[in-house]
Amino acid sequence: MNTPESIAYTARAEITGGRDGHGATDDKMVDVDLRTPKEQGGPGGGTNPEQLFAVGYGACFQGALGLAGKEQGVDTSKSVVNSQVGIGEEGESFGLSVRLEVSIPDVDLETAQKLVDRTHELCPYSKATRGNIPVEVVAV
Repeated sequence: MNTPESIAYTARAEITGGRDGHGATDDKMVDVDLRTPKEQGGPGGGTNPEQLFAVGYGACFQGALGLAGKEQGVDTSKSVVNSQVGIGEEGESFGLSVRLEVSIPDVDLETAQKLVDRTHELCPYSKATRGNIPVEVVAV
């Protein structure tokens, strides 16, 4: 288990109505209507937990990429992370899968993949999902 030595920050949010409800952080910087996607039989017209997870994971991964780049002497400041979070049936409920595609301009593909692999070791979201859901990290 990856347990933080100390907690530097705690995000707080209140959600009502589940997947077809509303979610907001305590500081109101995130304040969204939640809607089940049409692809899952819902009405659409709002964001959903998978989109929020994709943004959060992608941002966290890109931050950790900067750390891996610094470690290996590679500038990752112009990198782009495209994250995909899938949801589908798993047994009696649902499961998730993640694919992160990372582009690092002016860096060859082999070096970029090594950085992406190292980032996957460092990123808190990667640590949280490791062994729980399939996560694919790919330099493109």
